[in-house]
Amino acid sequence: MSATPRHQHPTPLHPGAWWLWALSLGTAATRTTNPLLLALLVAVSTYVVVARRPQTPWARSYSAFAKLALTVIAVRLAFTALLGSPIPGTHTLLTLPEVPLPAWAQGIRLGGRVTAEGLAFALYDAMKLAALLLCVGAANALANPTRLLKSLPGALYEAGVAVVVALTFAPNLIADVHRLRAARRLRGRPDKGVRGLLQVGLPVLEGALERSVALAAAMDARGYGRTAQVPARVRRLTTGLTLTGLLGVCAGTYGLLTAAGGTYGVPVLLAGLAAACAGLWLGGRRSLRTRYRPDRWDARAWLVTGSGVAVAALMFLAGARDPAALHPGVVPLTAPALPLWPAAAVLLGLLPAFVTPAPPTSRKEPS
Repeated sequence: MSATPRHQHPTPLHPGAWWLWALSLGTAATRTTNPLLLALLVAVSTYVVVARRPQTPWARSYSAFAKLALTVIAVRLAFTALLGSPIPGTHTLLTLPEVPLPAWAQGIRLGGRVTAEGLAFALYDAMKLAALLLCVGAANALANPTRLLKSLPGALYEAGVAVVVALTFAPNLIADVHRLRAARRLRGRPDKGVRGLLQVGLPVLEGALERSVALAAAMDARGYGRTAQVPARVRRLTTGLTLTGLLGVCAGTYGLLTAAGGTYGVPVLLAGLAAACAGLWLGGRRSLRTRYRPDRWDARAWLVTGSGVAVAALMFLAGARDPAALHPGVVPLTAPALPLWPAAAVLLGLLPAFVTPAPPTSRKEPS
C-alpha cells in the first residue's frame, strides 16, 4: 500500500527581501513629487500586496496604512488652506476670513486667499509622504515579523526584538478591534460611534497587557539577554568598527544626496558599510542563540530585491537627467506629464507578483 503524498506548501520568500523591496520603492518615492509617478508607485505596491499577502493578522494592517496616508494628505491640504502657502498663486479658489496677528508673528497668517497653486504644491508634497507610508505598509503586510527577527544578525537581536514587538503591536491591535466589534454586532450592541469606541477600547488594552506579560514570561524562560564572555579588546574593536561604519554610511549618504559630494559619496558609503558589517559580525559572537530552520536567501529573494533596487536606481538617474519631469512646477499651473521611461522603471516593481509563490489558502503561514 503506497503512502499518500503530502501537499507541500511552497517555501515562503525571505522577509528581508520584502523589506528591501518596499524600502527601495519608498526611496524612489522620495525622489519625485510628480503625482502621476507617485500614484503609479502606490498602484504597484498595492497590486503586489493584494496578490501576495498571506492570510495572517499582520497582513490586514495595509488598510490602516492606507487610511493614514489619506489622513496625511487631508491634514496637509487643510493646513495649507488655513495657514497659507509660500507658493504665490493667481488662481483664487476661495477667500477665508483672515485673523489679524501681532507684529512678532510676521510670515504667518490665519485664513485669507486659498489658491490653486498653493493647494497643488501641498498635494504633491503630501502624496510623497503618503506613498512612503504605503510602501512601509506593504512591507508590514507581506513580511512575517517573527521570521524577520529570526533572520537578523546576532548583534542586532535585542534591538530587533524591540522593533518586531513594535511592528506587531499595530496589526494585533487592529485584529483585536475587528474581533471585538464582530462580537458586539452578534450580540446586538452598538460598535460604532464614541460609545462603541469606549466600550471596545478597554478590552483591547486589556488584551495588549496580557500579551505583554506573556511575551515577557516567554523571553525570560528562553534566556533572553544572555551574552557570551568575549575579550575586552574584541569589544573595543567591535564598538570602533560599528561607530566608524555608521559615520561612514551617514557621510556617504550625504555625499550622494548633494552635488558637491558626488566624488567621495560612493567610496565613503562602501567603506562605511564594510566597517559596519565587520562590527556586526564581531558583535554577533556575544549572542548565545541558534536558528532553527533558518530562511534561505534564494534566487527569488535576489529577484525581488533587485527589482526594488532597480526602481530606486533608475529614479535617481531620472532625477539627474531630467529633474523637471520628476518635479513638475505649479507656477504657472499646468497639468503634470507622465515621463515614459521613469514610469516604465516603476513597473519593474511588479516583478514580485510573478516570481513569488501565491500565499496558502489556510490561515497559518508555514514557518
